[in-house]
Amino acid sequence: MAANFALCSPVRSYKLSRGFGGRLLSIQTLWTRSLYTTGSLTSKDLYWNDRYNENEKQFDKILIANRGEIACRVMKTCQRLGIKTVAVHSDVDSLSVHTRMADERICIGPAPTSQSYLQMEKILDAVKLTGAQAVHPGYGFLSENTKFAAELANIGVQFIGPNSKSIFDMGDKIESKRIATKAGVNMIPGHDGVIEDADHCVQLANEIGYPVMIKASAGGGGKGMRIAWNDEEARQAFRLSSQEAKSSFGDDRMLIEKFIDNPRHIEIQVLCDQHGNALWLNERECSIQRRNQKVIEEAPSTFVDPAMRKAMGDQAVQMAKAVGYDSAGTVEFLVNSKKEFFFLEMNTRLQVEHPISECITGIDIVHQMIRSAKGHKLLHKQEDIPVDGWAFECRVYAEDPYKSFGMPSIGRLSRYQEPLHIPNVRCDSGIQEGSEISIYYDPMICKLVTYGTNRTEALDTMKKALDSYVIRGVTHNIPLLRDIITEQKFVAGDITTKYLQQVYPDGFQGKKLSDQETTELVALSSALYISDEIRSRQFTNGSKLQASTVTESKWDLSVNLVNEIYKTTVEKITNGFQVHVGNSTVNIDGQMMFHSPLIETTVDGKPSQFQISKRARGGHYKLRFLGTVFPITVLNNFASEMMKLMPKKKEIDISTVVLAPMPGMLKSVSVEAGQKVGEGQEVCVLEAMKMQNSLTAAKSGVIKKVNYKTGETVSENDIIIELE
Repeated sequence: MAANFALCSPVRSYKLSRGFGGRLLSIQTLWTRSLYTTGSLTSKDLYWNDRYNENEKQFDKILIANRGEIACRVMKTCQRLGIKTVAVHSDVDSLSVHTRMADERICIGPAPTSQSYLQMEKILDAVKLTGAQAVHPGYGFLSENTKFAAELANIGVQFIGPNSKSIFDMGDKIESKRIATKAGVNMIPGHDGVIEDADHCVQLANEIGYPVMIKASAGGGGKGMRIAWNDEEARQAFRLSSQEAKSSFGDDRMLIEKFIDNPRHIEIQVLCDQHGNALWLNERECSIQRRNQKVIEEAPSTFVDPAMRKAMGDQAVQMAKAVGYDSAGTVEFLVNSKKEFFFLEMNTRLQVEHPISECITGIDIVHQMIRSAKGHKLLHKQEDIPVDGWAFECRVYAEDPYKSFGMPSIGRLSRYQEPLHIPNVRCDSGIQEGSEISIYYDPMICKLVTYGTNRTEALDTMKKALDSYVIRGVTHNIPLLRDIITEQKFVAGDITTKYLQQVYPDGFQGKKLSDQETTELVALSSALYISDEIRSRQFTNGSKLQASTVTESKWDLSVNLVNEIYKTTVEKITNGFQVHVGNSTVNIDGQMMFHSPLIETTVDGKPSQFQISKRARGGHYKLRFLGTVFPITVLNNFASEMMKLMPKKKEIDISTVVLAPMPGMLKSVSVEAGQKVGEGQEVCVLEAMKMQNSLTAAKSGVIKKVNYKTGETVSENDIIIELE
């Protein structure tokens, strides 16, 4: 896919002083550059199967009640259709990409979502102020809020999504199960009602039989959802999930159902209009998950055959028609090893992973949502929906994959480069170089999508895209993503929702290099070191760079990689280097570009690349190779021998402290100084990106000091509690 950049355009900026009154403080016109980074597939148009009548009426102006990548995604379709857009934003998002893509923008409050993006009254005021004819809610925030949809209808503004009754019926997981049963949709055994309290939860769990899934009735996105295997876990799951649900959705009602162990998570995209027409746009495989949140999705699924696809699609459409659905939505199923599928829930909104369905069907789902909201009929028939090729989506997050497969990371993107130079790559993002990832919002950086005529081709493109993706300033999960897509079980399509726990039972530890890969990395780092040495001995005479003063053509080096020492000999040859590593000889073509973080070269005639994450004097590097960052030290042999004489650093005992594993806010602190605690006892609950995390004591002891109070924010590795 090629990158496209819109010309500079004026953005009209508003600010609302307070909620329901919405007094206008200022109006100003700012010239900004709008980024439009998602282009078209090289082999065909991105939306080659998107059907509509050229002369049909459309909205003149749409307000997007969201932020980040999904706001940008909706705006891209609006720009393509010539529809003006309005962005709403918090004060910290005033310079974000989505605010500068829009024709108009309105500040609706401070950073916390409860004071901005969840402020229904302020968004309604913004609609009135700008004269927007419709509102697209994206996903999350107010996208499944029945009151918001109804309030828009009261002021004559169209909600670009399903009618409020459909949202209500499907948004409540308890009610949705009752409707699904009547509609003849396959169901998971469970309790048809609300859990009253922790004791009731334990009672129901024993009646259903462990393991059970305890989840928020109004939940979504993996929040307010936990698995319990015994009574103690059921109590804790109920407590933490209900708190999480209250914080995220304002609704702490919980339900319980049988947990199907080792299932696949497969969902069907549906598309409906206001005239009773409904289609299914094939399936998406979403089984790669951590903490019940999807990490990698693909369409179609390797597990689904045509007969199963039709059966699932037909049931999804039955479900949609049962509630009078009239927009884009997703019906999610759990599928066991016998290809039996059970209704999980229906998401009455645009899904995060919708781009992969667009890739294999050629339909602009956002456009069809807008058409449906305007009252137009779907022009597709079910036979017009193909399975054309294969697509993957990797969710690139600002998080540390070495901590429970992903603990959020915050910071500013000091360097950022999307791999859009690679054919058949699509990046749906809402950030750019200089953007800040904060504790207030979801840590997603980008939805990286690749397309191919078959699964292997799409996977190969994803490998190249992940290797070429440059992100600096925050920790990110590309090492995990890159490892998964090359792992044997995943490549074979042998996956379930337990994939991460099964493949990485001790957590993700980074890429395990083969002997050949180790030799290649050692050779590349040796060549890089010599390139830097040659570069450092060049000098300038005025504005002209003079030749290097290096006279050597052969160097003996010592490379420390993962605490293993490798002896290498580097020889300068025409257009590159020849590196001897043990009994192996590696030929590297091309020079190592000093200024570029991404190094693309050729090793023994085959393309190879790596990234320089850190470059320090004395031969100290951090190189990202095959997704994982490896600390490497390259020294000449004399310096290597001297390093052996240096004293070793003492390891710090962290068992006597409770550290913050990520930035966040303390929802509760349950201990005080002088109190005795046991090993594994909960001492506090930390909330980050709306997820509740229970922190426990590493060993038994007495609390010496509590450094933070409930409601205070902490940074990663801050000492929250100290033990004697």
